[in-house]
Amino acid sequence: MRAIFLVDNGSLRPAATLNLRRVAAALSQQTGEMVQAASLLHSNKIPADQLEGTPALTFGPAAERSAEQGATEIIVVPFFFGPSKALTGYLPERMVALQAKFPGVNVRVAQPLVDELGGNDLRLARLLADNVREQLTGERPRVALVDHGSPIPEVTAVRNRLAGQLSVLLEEEVVCVAAASMERREGDEYRFNEPLLENLLGNPEFYAGPVVLAMLFLSPGRHAGEGGDIDGICRAAEKRHSTLKVITTKLVGEHDGVVDILHSRLRQAIDDERFLLDLPASGDAQR
Repeated sequence: MRAIFLVDNGSLRPAATLNLRRVAAALSQQTGEMVQAASLLHSNKIPADQLEGTPALTFGPAAERSAEQGATEIIVVPFFFGPSKALTGYLPERMVALQAKFPGVNVRVAQPLVDELGGNDLRLARLLADNVREQLTGERPRVALVDHGSPIPEVTAVRNRLAGQLSVLLEEEVVCVAAASMERREGDEYRFNEPLLENLLGNPEFYAGPVVLAMLFLSPGRHAGEGGDIDGICRAAEKRHSTLKVITTKLVGEHDGVVDILHSRLRQAIDDERFLLDLPASGDAQR
């Protein structure tokens, strides 16, 4: 028996869990198999009455429940852009603990949305371009592709790759495309996150007109949600620079096209084509 989970990092904001459930339901419909929505952390603290009466699942307990019910194969579909530590560190640790209790369970983690070694897949960049085009009003804007910022260079490389692809796709429609981080850790070792969004919006060459903020976020939360950190950074920049007007796109996870990418990642994992991690059941031959 196979159990499939669409997994995000988790948030204390109900909107993030509700969006994860919506995408999981769409993925279930597309695959013909039930896909459960679960977060690695945090979401179980949200009161159920803020989640349409259904408590949020966290992945560890949800996976154990599936194993108790007879699942021998667990497939995780990451609702992540790149190989964050949550996927390569925390998640495997939890699954090793699960397999200590249920040694007959095989766990496989599909590739994240951007598979850096999986060929030149432009679908996510095209999705971002769709979101930008929805905000075009005539005057060619500058575009800032903003993510949270990561302590992992490989995750920031995903953002930079997408910024390059987006620049090509929007070449005739915008002035330029630049990548930025919402925040970064202190220290020179994290300079790869630069520029910060607040600094980019303070660049005279960038604030001389409209800016479309392409949101490299999957679900609304305290960073990307209404009145969140990103919104605060943009409003503060507009107050400092009278010529600046920031227009924000919808989030990646709010675009229907994200389901097609997730479906591809799931099929690759099921069909033994590509996956991020494989934790075979005890006694299984190593893959």
